[in-house]
Amino acid sequence: MTLIDVAIIGGGASGTTTAFHLASKSKKVCILEKNIFSPERICGGGMSAAVQNWFPFKLLPIVDEVIANVEFSWCNTDKVVAELSGSSPFWIVKREKLDSFLLDQALNSGCNLLTTFNVVDVKKKSNVWHITALDGRQIEARAVVIADGSQSPWSKTFNLGPTQQKFASTFSGRIKRRGNLRNETARFEFGLVKNGFAWAFPLDNEVNIGMGTFLDNKNSLPVNEILKSFLPDLGFDPSEVIGHEKKLRIWNGHCKLNGEGILLVGDAASLCDPFLAEGLRPALMSGFEAAKNLIYWLDGEVNCLDAYTKTMQINWGNSMAWGKRISQVFYRFPKVGYQLGVKRPTAPKRIAQILSGEMSYEDIAKRVIKRLLFKN
Repeated sequence: MTLIDVAIIGGGASGTTTAFHLASKSKKVCILEKNIFSPERICGGGMSAAVQNWFPFKLLPIVDEVIANVEFSWCNTDKVVAELSGSSPFWIVKREKLDSFLLDQALNSGCNLLTTFNVVDVKKKSNVWHITALDGRQIEARAVVIADGSQSPWSKTFNLGPTQQKFASTFSGRIKRRGNLRNETARFEFGLVKNGFAWAFPLDNEVNIGMGTFLDNKNSLPVNEILKSFLPDLGFDPSEVIGHEKKLRIWNGHCKLNGEGILLVGDAASLCDPFLAEGLRPALMSGFEAAKNLIYWLDGEVNCLDAYTKTMQINWGNSMAWGKRISQVFYRFPKVGYQLGVKRPTAPKRIAQILSGEMSYEDIAKRVIKRLLFKN
């Protein structure tokens, strides 16, 4: 059996990003994907254009819509519109298109792919990782990247990621027409979803519909009830939505994201924004940073991968620590949060800047939390 440099468990956005950057530096990489890629991967698909910084090729050709305005509402009324300005707008992509594009870039750079490789065992012996599939196939690698999403069991196996995992209850769906959602406009609806919000993101002749609850996820979302209230305002009937519910792992504290020759990326690393549910930007960021640190490690320039955890803490975790605090206050007092937060003259612009990557939660959090708590 040939020893490869890196085995990547999972072929989504974070795994393929890692694979591309490693393969482009002539590392022997293999993506282990348990599924044969489905033609449609329903997800919000929103990401900051700042993600372009992590790729040498253009992403804009696969972007369905460039968002110029963000519209906020409370129970479909009391609407506020924020204009996105600056150099990093908000993009909406179809996940299946993004994942397929990044996979092609990785494969064209020399990465290998094994599908229907359902990993059931990951063990390290004499500094070599042995990865075994359900059907008995095996791969040996110098390093492993865990990129198999929110349901990944491997972070707990290797005592990586948050001590206590936290999940948001979410629903993602798609409608095969645009309704009356305005061009270049993303909609965020507060008030209809307890401890969370609903959203509508435009695609090319379609719309991504979603909702999430971030504090109390013991009960499943009343999806049909929320859709009946939310969709008519957008010109849709609830029966038009094709989608599914899932548990999304969200950021829940600073934690170790690496071991000896092993890294977590994307949702498997619990990087999803606990306030606005943004998951693509941290997925791509972590894929880029994981590859960069692995290259140093594989080339013998460093003897551990701890710098990866530290970089992700500085570049993402510090902001998410404040995002978590804002989420805990805002979603407990959502009406007050909407009145004092979203409707405040500068607030929509600030949220838009966070979505576009121009600001972090750290930049605004103390003022926001103080304002919300003082009124309660």
